[in-house]
Amino acid sequence: MIKFKTSVVVMSFASALFSAQVKDTLAEKILLYQLPNGGWGKQLEDKSVVNYNLPLTKDLLKKVKATGDDHATIDNNATSREINALIKAYSTTKNPEYLKSAEKGISYLLLMQYKNGGFPQYYPNTGLYRKQVTYNDNAMINALTVLYNVAEGKNDFDVVDAKLKEKSKDAVKRGIDCILKTQVLQKGIPAIWGDQYNEVTLQPDKARAFEPISLATAESVGIVRFLMLQPVTPEIEKSIKSAVNWFQQNKIEGYSYNVSKVNGKAVRTLAEEKGSVIWARFYDINNNKPLFGDRDGSVKYNYNEVSEERRNGYSWFGDFADKLINKEFPKWAEKNKVTL
Repeated sequence: MIKFKTSVVVMSFASALFSAQVKDTLAEKILLYQLPNGGWGKQLEDKSVVNYNLPLTKDLLKKVKATGDDHATIDNNATSREINALIKAYSTTKNPEYLKSAEKGISYLLLMQYKNGGFPQYYPNTGLYRKQVTYNDNAMINALTVLYNVAEGKNDFDVVDAKLKEKSKDAVKRGIDCILKTQVLQKGIPAIWGDQYNEVTLQPDKARAFEPISLATAESVGIVRFLMLQPVTPEIEKSIKSAVNWFQQNKIEGYSYNVSKVNGKAVRTLAEEKGSVIWARFYDINNNKPLFGDRDGSVKYNYNEVSEERRNGYSWFGDFADKLINKEFPKWAEKNKVTL
């Protein structure tokens, strides 16, 4: 009987050791791309885009090693993408290096968060608009979603160190406070959110030349979805209902937005289509008119006046809020006994 127990222990130890040595191809690459401060970049030192599908040649590895902390960002899914992938790889392989790397990435997210709860697009790089509190391309929401999963032990994040869980709970709370503070008020009534904000005043700000101060629909949908994950408070309920109401009032009916390829290039067209509903990417922060930015920093209120390069090089319309207001919001309201 004692011999049997001993063999079980030996087999368990051997199994654990084997599991710890199992490697995941994607995770192994992610480990190499991780920057010293724990974050990841969307670009390398030579400005080439990070692409985990590329084979790690000597030349590419040299570029990876030459990339410094100033490239660490949460833009274009960077850092959140890698942390999620590492946690998934750890759940399958139990390779401790993957969890260690993910926790270093989580620590980076905690480090980059401002005291006011916002997240800059880059850290520690503060050049241009990189230090602004950034909702654009779901940057801040991606970061907060990772920390929410850490805090709540969801989606395989239950393995994360307890100290990081406690810190993440505080970070999520401050992040929600920032979200509620930055919801744009129109004559005292909450609307939706801008793409980016001044990191000190928390007032809407502009970023690239073609991204003026405005209300941003795609990112605001992501913000509302994140708020729907949280326990309902009077403040959160008001925020969600106000945003959904804004979306309902500012939809564009009878138009569709289509993308086609002509000679290998994207051509985007706005066309009349009965029964179709879309929203503009940006709206004037004061009067809710759809607006469009151009490379020269000018703002247009007529889509057809935008330069051809920007008209076809940026997504100006979409059915961003359709699923939110017609399916997700009613389901959330029913589940939480919220009066519509």
